[in-house]
Amino acid sequence: MTAVRTIDYHTAGEPFRIVHDGLVPTPGDTVAERFATAVGVGGSPTAPRRGPLDEVRRLLVREPRGHSGMYGGFVVPPDDDGAHLGVLFWHKDGYSTACGHGTMALGAWAVDEGIVKAPADGTVQVRIDVPSGRVGATVRREGGRTTGVTFRNVPTRVTARAVRVTTGLGPVDVDLAHAGACYASVSATALGLIVERASLPRLVAVGREIRSALAGHPGTRHPARPLLSGVYGVILHEELRAEAGGLAQRNVTVFADGQFDRSPCGSGTSARLALLHEEGRLAPGDLLHHESVAGTVFTGRVVSRTDEGTVTDISGAAHRTGEHRFVLDPYDDLPEGFLP
Repeated sequence: MTAVRTIDYHTAGEPFRIVHDGLVPTPGDTVAERFATAVGVGGSPTAPRRGPLDEVRRLLVREPRGHSGMYGGFVVPPDDDGAHLGVLFWHKDGYSTACGHGTMALGAWAVDEGIVKAPADGTVQVRIDVPSGRVGATVRREGGRTTGVTFRNVPTRVTARAVRVTTGLGPVDVDLAHAGACYASVSATALGLIVERASLPRLVAVGREIRSALAGHPGTRHPARPLLSGVYGVILHEELRAEAGGLAQRNVTVFADGQFDRSPCGSGTSARLALLHEEGRLAPGDLLHHESVAGTVFTGRVVSRTDEGTVTDISGAAHRTGEHRFVLDPYDDLPEGFLP
């Protein structure tokens, strides 16, 4: 029987399944090269070619071992000694170039497992190479316990504003920003929707519609790396309230082929921060109280502006949910599981 061991976390409600040993080595000298290998020649992040690594992804993300909202990462070597580890992010439809909630979970895991030494009280930074670049997870500790993680993303670039998109709920303006992956931001209120659990079917449907409508738009293209191009997530957001020194918003991010993020979306929060900063609504240091459809919260802030884009920090908490040894019986009638 084939066996795969994982350690699972959730960050603000969004699962993250960490596969840290027993993997077939993935060719490549960098995480970006290994990402290209995982996708496969002729494949794409959301339509990868079959191979040994993708067979493990399918095994872990599909029912009965996973579910359509499952997310995870394969731990791989970093690009160089400047980082502690590398990761290939995956979900039910393939792979992603960025994942803020996964970065937070990996930071907590690296400290909890002793891979990165940390004080009983204080902070330590875990540096992680992801397909879109090098990111950081500053892990906070109190009394020997991990209490929170702050994610420093790659710089975010705003690439298009007020792109008019026609939907079944009417026309709407969409903003585009690359935050390790390309995110489309749209006001749920402008579509007559409320970001709440009862509205999820309609939110997911219009999110898929917007993503499809933006296929091939110039603002979705990465100038140097084609595998980072294309809308990864559609962020449907609404205003909650103004706060002293900041804003409060609620969002749901619809990503891949109709998945929705249970957390406020880490990389998506970077996209929102960059857009709000460009609009003059958030100054450096101001806080964005970013709430998810599940009621969980990330707090984000703009750190600085550089030639490469807007540097952001996003803070939240990650908690271990289990340790698993998944097996594949050679006589299993559903060897890769199934998607509902």
